[in-house]
Formats: sequence, C-alpha cells, structure tokens
Amino acid sequence: MDRRALLKQALVTGAGLAAGSALTPFPALAESIDALEHPAEAPPRSLLARTMRGVPFERHETVRFAIVGTGLRGRSVLSELLAIDGVQIVALADIVPEKAARAVRMCVEAGQAEPALYTNGERDYERLVERDDIDFVYTATPWEWHTPVMLAAMRAGKHCATECPTGITLRDLWALVDASERSRRHCLQLENCNYGYNEMLVNRLVHDGVLGEIQSGAAAYIHDLRTILFENRDEGLWRRDWHTRINGNLYPTHGLGPVAWYMDIHAGDAFDYLVSMSTEERGLSLHRAATVPDRTDPKWNERYITGDLNTTLIRTKRGRTIHLAHDVSSPRPYSRLNHVSGTKGTFEDYPPRIYVEGKSAGHRWGSLDDFKATHEDPLWTNIGEMARRKGGHGGMDFVMMWRLVQCLREGFAPDFDVYDAAAWSAPLPLSQMSVARGSRPMQFPDFTRGEWSKARA
Repeated sequence: MDRRALLKQALVTGAGLAAGSALTPFPALAESIDALEHPAEAPPRSLLARTMRGVPFERHETVRFAIVGTGLRGRSVLSELLAIDGVQIVALADIVPEKAARAVRMCVEAGQAEPALYTNGERDYERLVERDDIDFVYTATPWEWHTPVMLAAMRAGKHCATECPTGITLRDLWALVDASERSRRHCLQLENCNYGYNEMLVNRLVHDGVLGEIQSGAAAYIHDLRTILFENRDEGLWRRDWHTRINGNLYPTHGLGPVAWYMDIHAGDAFDYLVSMSTEERGLSLHRAATVPDRTDPKWNERYITGDLNTTLIRTKRGRTIHLAHDVSSPRPYSRLNHVSGTKGTFEDYPPRIYVEGKSAGHRWGSLDDFKATHEDPLWTNIGEMARRKGGHGGMDFVMMWRLVQCLREGFAPDFDVYDAAAWSAPLPLSQMSVARGSRPMQFPDFTRGEWSKARA
C-alpha cells in the first residue's frame, strides 16, 4: 500500500466514532476521509439555527456558575470567580471527590454556601447541567472531555466555556458551532492570553494604526513541560498521553488568540489555509531515559510521536501570514512569540519591544513603556491593581473572568464567540492532517458560514 492508502486505512479505523459519545469518551483523533479530503466544507446550517455573532447575554444580577473539573486549573479559575462581585458558585463536578471537596472549602471560606457536588463517575456532569439554577457552565477537564461537557451544557440550555483546546477534531468543532446556533447559548474559549497586559495594549496600538497596515504575526506555545508531563499526579496522569496520539500542534490557542485579535479574524479577515511540519520526537524520550530508571514502569510502554517542535504557517483571506509554533519538550525559555508587524512598525514580545518608523532610533528597538500612558487598555487601568494582586498568570486570568462576569451581568455580547473558539483550535487537527500528508496545504473551515467579513456588532 502507498502512503496515501495507508493513511486512509488508518482513518477508516477511527471513522464514525462520534466525538464525546457515550460509547467513546475519547473522540476519534483522525477525521473522516471526507474531512481529510475536503476539510473546508461547511455542513448546512439547520433551519432552526441562527448565527451567534453579536448575540448579547441576558442580564443577570447574580451569575450562577457551575464548574466541571476542580483540579489545578479548575480551582485557579474558581479562586478568580470567588473574588468577583455578583458571582455564586452553585455546583461542582469532579471524578476525584477529594479535589471537589477542596473546591467546596474554597467557596465556604469565601463566604458562599456549599455548592452541590457531582462526583459519581466521569459522566456525572450530565446531571449537573440539568439543574435549573445554573447560568454558566465552565469546564477545566482533560482535553477529551471539553466537547462532551459543553454539548451537554448547551443541550440543557446553559451558556458554557472551556479551557483550551476547544475541541480535538473538526467534527468536535462543528458540533459545538451547530449546538450553539441551535440552542442560542454561547460556547466560548476562555483564552486568558487575550487578556494579558501586553496583548491588550498592543491590540489598541494595532487598531489605532500605530503599526500601519498589519501584514504578519507570530504566535506560539513554547513551554518546557517535561517535568510536569512525567509527574504521577495532575496533568501527568493524562496530558502526556496526547503525545502518543497526535503529531501536530497540540495547543495552538494561547499564542493564536491574541494574534487573531490583532488581525480582526472574523471581523474583516479569516484564516484561509495552513501548512505544517514537525521535527522528530526526541525530548520526551530522552527525558524518560534520564528520569525513569525503572524499565518496568508503564511509561516505558509509551511511544511518543509528537515532534518536539511543530511549525505551522497560516495565510489569511486578506493575504496576511502567521507563524505558529508549539514546543513543550525542549529546554527553552517560555515564549508565546506574540509578534505583529505592519507597514509602519513592529512589536515583538519575550522580551517586549517595539519599533515604530519615525519614532524609534535607527535600527534599535524601543520600549513598550513609552506607549502605556496612551494605549493601556481601560480594563487594566480600572482593575489592573486588583488583577495583579488576586489573579493568576500576572493578572490576566482575573481580567478575563471579570470581563466575562461583566458581560453576563450587563447583558453584553461576549468579546469572542463560538466561531472564534473553533477557528483558534482548528490548527490542532489541521496541522495533524498537513504533517501526515507531507506538509500539504489544508483549508480552514469557515465556521461563520460566510459572515467573517462583517464587523463585530
């Protein structure tokens, strides 16, 4: 069999496994043959469905939250919510009762009533979402459960949001888009990096024209996770397993979300296609050899296939380009790249620096501090001190959750919607497809079904 036939055979094996079905909590990791051949094709919109672009939340004097997944990330976001006025934590779900109980104690210590607990197995969230006293369901579960939890929430008439990635396959992402449109409930990617201080300041620089016409950007998730991936607790219990399943960009949204914001993706532009390639896998194998001396340890039965560095190039409908990278297996300093370049100047992060034609000296970078007085985002001006004191990741987590609660309480449309969530996660399956086919270009689906060229409401 030639390479193409072998690839199709592998896909047939997984074809038809519905993402998040009761029989298969782990979704199929390869798309159907039709999706591989025609990934850009959009399924027809249901007659009962309507766009969710610009749809406001209903007003809530108090926003009643439920959280599915109370591990490290779930409790971190819970801490942010407990510090925000007008929030009530109604229910919590986790397969580890001790973690859920720890989250309950956090609520009580913050002066709230004990939330209801759902700890009876991995699908007990299905009972949680049926409650009639929940406005918003947030999930911080392992990745394969993000889509099932949110589909259940929307079926029960609840708004919902997830940690990244939103979904693993194109089938996941389309299911979420369609469910949001049918239920009229928002389905969001809680991308904290969009609310970072630098990202919000640079976004204002871009939209005030300081950098001219935007031509290109760079985004990444470069984070040495080797120690965390091999721990016998928390993310070490599940996250390393993805490196045995997918060769592509496993975690695109942290870097891509802010760059999509700079480029007005789904507000005048859209991702068009990508090409992707990966290096060989060496980092995790070498780390295992150095840190797991017991050859009878089950970790030695694992075969890692994710290349240490995945490099993806994205072209947008307006001809802009984005360099997207992923590397969690190498000894490298943390970086999201966070670069944007236009006809009048450029910004690069890690460390932050800016060059503006006519304002910067010679060929030397200038300081972003020079623009803080004129372009600091009002959210950071108003709540930045509190965010830095109470929030994770330098305060961006608090700003993100404060803004979400504000939108829910005031009846605003969210800053981003289900179409953004789907597009930001789409490089995960598309990069996998491109790598498997010798870096062949792969078209992005148009999750907006033609509405990406319209300004946001």
